[in-house]
Amino acid sequence: MSDQHSFETLAIHAGNTADPLTGAVVPPIYQVSTYKQDGVGGLRGGYEYSRSANPTRTALEENLAALEGGRRGLAFASGLAAEDCLLRTLLTPGDHVVIPNDAYGGTFRLFAKVVSRWGVEFSVADTSDVDAVRAALTPRTKVIWVETPSNPLLGITDIAAVAGVARQAGARLVVDNTFASPYLQQPLALGADVVVHSTTKYMGGHSDVVGGALVTGDPQLAEELAYHQNAMGAVAGPFDAWLVLRGIKTLAVRMDRHNENAAKVADLLTRHPKVTQVLYPGLPEHPGHEIAAKQMRAFGGMVSFRVAGGEEAAVRVCDRAKLFTLGESLGGVESLLEHPGRMTHASAAGSPLEVPGDLVRLSVGIENADDLLADLTQALG
Repeated sequence: MSDQHSFETLAIHAGNTADPLTGAVVPPIYQVSTYKQDGVGGLRGGYEYSRSANPTRTALEENLAALEGGRRGLAFASGLAAEDCLLRTLLTPGDHVVIPNDAYGGTFRLFAKVVSRWGVEFSVADTSDVDAVRAALTPRTKVIWVETPSNPLLGITDIAAVAGVARQAGARLVVDNTFASPYLQQPLALGADVVVHSTTKYMGGHSDVVGGALVTGDPQLAEELAYHQNAMGAVAGPFDAWLVLRGIKTLAVRMDRHNENAAKVADLLTRHPKVTQVLYPGLPEHPGHEIAAKQMRAFGGMVSFRVAGGEEAAVRVCDRAKLFTLGESLGGVESLLEHPGRMTHASAAGSPLEVPGDLVRLSVGIENADDLLADLTQALG
């Protein structure tokens, strides 16, 4: 399908060719491990074993590449599986990585507890400050890792500016685009080398699948990533791929509602006496607001805020919420809230990435906004 089509059209049609046997308009779930060959090496469509390739996964990977404006997409069993494959493709012992001072706890754990044992070093920098990123570089830096908006403090990084720093240093720029989704932001067009997704989140959108993805515009890197994907084997299963592909079809309309509801939630929280700070890039006072407005279509569905009274008060807000479900993850149609310090970011405790104890993170869903505002008001007391 032509990449000249609009995002909404690509989301529904890219990779979704009608089944040649039956004409089914939705790609079938090829729940199969191996494929009949027409003689030794006579593969039908290039399929021999589903770890290497599966038609349902291929449909998703073609869709992902189209939405991010890349040459190739690769689907994995989880976001961290995608990250692991990427790091082992790009890095060798002795290399160095710059990571954000506000990164997902699982990403930090991967660097601090797994990749570091392999002889890869990392430094922490405030990636919203281009000079801080530049100062963190060493002669051995091979990757600059960025989340924007970041998890959970909703920091904004100027992708194009950091891409320039990476090029000057001979390093790759990796952007975790999970919070924004390709509907709101396309990092490859801004100079990134690789985009990372937890497709569990907005891409799947219904809290019913775990998955991850990589997309790149570099054909040589794409081949290297595909080699490692097959060699390491943490691929998306066909049913999981089908669920993500189904979720993507409604990504644009869902994100429009997420954005609308999150803006209303942020406005309520800024006026509440028991909230000391609201972290949302859509607010004019957010330090990254202008950059977010430049590189994003809208500001997303994630809102974090700090509660007067400290950590225990923040925990009480989480306990009192009724419509907002207390749970980890994000990006589903239903609203979630969590206490990052004790939940998703517990692995960062005691590190430079430790999050404030009074912080609550919201994943604002697509329910009626008035109902969500009422629930937050009663939870705050």
